Amino acid sequence: MDSVPVDPQVRRHRVALNLCFAIPGVSLATWVTRTPDVRDGLGASTAEMGLVLFGMSIGSMLGILAAGALVARYATRPVIIAGMALVLAGVGVVALGTGTSAALLVACGLMFVGAGIGLSEVASNVAGVHVEREMGRPVLPVMHGCYSLGTVVGAGLGVAGAAVDFPVPWHLAIVLVLVAALFAYAIPGLRPGVGGTGTGEAGPVRERRLYLNPRLLLIGGVVFGMTLAEGAATDWLPLLMVDGHHMPAGLGSLVYTGFAATMAAGRFAGGPVVARFGRAKVLGAGALLTAVGIALVSFVDNPATAGCAVLLWGLGTSLGFPLALSAAGDSGPDTAARVALTSRIGYVALLAGPPCLGFLGDHDGLRTAMLPVLSLMLLAAAFSPATAPRPATSLPSPRPKTAKTTEEQAS
Repeated sequence: MDSVPVDPQVRRHRVALNLCFAIPGVSLATWVTRTPDVRDGLGASTAEMGLVLFGMSIGSMLGILAAGALVARYATRPVIIAGMALVLAGVGVVALGTGTSAALLVACGLMFVGAGIGLSEVASNVAGVHVEREMGRPVLPVMHGCYSLGTVVGAGLGVAGAAVDFPVPWHLAIVLVLVAALFAYAIPGLRPGVGGTGTGEAGPVRERRLYLNPRLLLIGGVVFGMTLAEGAATDWLPLLMVDGHHMPAGLGSLVYTGFAATMAAGRFAGGPVVARFGRAKVLGAGALLTAVGIALVSFVDNPATAGCAVLLWGLGTSLGFPLALSAAGDSGPDTAARVALTSRIGYVALLAGPPCLGFLGDHDGLRTAMLPVLSLMLLAAAFSPATAPRPATSLPSPRPKTAKTTEEQAS
C-alpha cells in the first residue's frame, strides 16, 4: 500500500511512465531476436554488424548528451514525447532497411532509435524520481521492470516470427503499430512541468560539477558495469548462443527470452529483497551473480549449461540500473542533475558499449568478448557499498508541504 494518499494524476503519470519504459523494451527486443535473420539478409559479418549497431551508439550518445539540458529547459514531458517519436520513426526506417537489404538504412534507423531512447529514458528516469517522492516509496525498479516486461513481449514476438520465418520487415511493421498505439494512450498521462528549470533542479552547470563527486562516480561505476552486462546480452545474446554454442537460431532467441523474463521477474519481485538486505548488499550480490553467469557462458562448452547460466546473468543484472539510480537520487541535493548524470553513464554503457564488443568478438569469438564485462562486474561488486543510503537519508519520502526541502534550500 502507498504510505500517503496519492493524487490520481500522479498515478496516471506513473502508468504513462511505465508505458514509456515498456515501448523501447518491445522495440529493442524485437530487433535483437531477429538479428540472426537480419545479418543473413544483409550478408554481414560480426564486425559489419557491429558497424550497423554503431548507428544506435551514435544516436544514443547524441540523445544522452542533449537530454539533461533539454529536461532542464523544457521539463520531462516534451523530451519524452520527442524521444518516443524518434523511437517509432527509427523502427519504421529499420523495417524499410531490412526489406531493401540496405545496411546503411538499417544503421540510420537504429540511430533514430538510439537517440529516442537516450532522450526519453533519461527524462523518464528524472520523472520517475519525482514520482517516488510524491508516492513516498521507490517505484523505479517497477518502471524498469516494465522495460524488461516489454523486452519479454518483444522477444516473444521475435521468437514466434523466427520460428515461422515471418519476414522481418513485416514483423517490424506490426510491432510499430503496436508501440504507436501504446504511446498514443500514454501521452495524456504525462504531466507537464516536471523536472524543468521551474523546479530549481538539473541545471547543466550543476550537472557538470557532479563529475567531481567521488561517491557519485563510484555509483556511476556500478551503473556502467551493470548496464554494460545488460546491453551485451541485449545486443549479442542470440548470436552468442548461435555462434558460440552452436544453437539453432530459434533456440538462441528463446535463450534471450529467458534472460529478459528473469530480468523482469527480478525487477518486479525485488522490492522485499531490497527491504530485507539493503540496496548495497543486493547490488553487490547481483554483480557477483552476473559474473558467475557470464563466466559459465564464456568458459563452459556446453549449450545446456550456457542456457541456464543466462538466467543467472539476467537475475543478477535485474536491479542494477534502477537501484543505482535511486542511490544517485538520494546521494545529495540536485536530485534531477544526479539522476540525469547517472542515467547518462548507464545508457552510454547500455547502447554504446556492446558494438565495441562486436569488434573483439570478430577476432576472438563472442564468448571471449564477454570477458571484459565479467571484469567490470567484479569492479561493480567492489563499488557497491557506495550505493548505501547516507546516514541522514532513507528511502524516498513525500516532500513536506510546510518547509523547504534540502534541494530547494540549495537552489
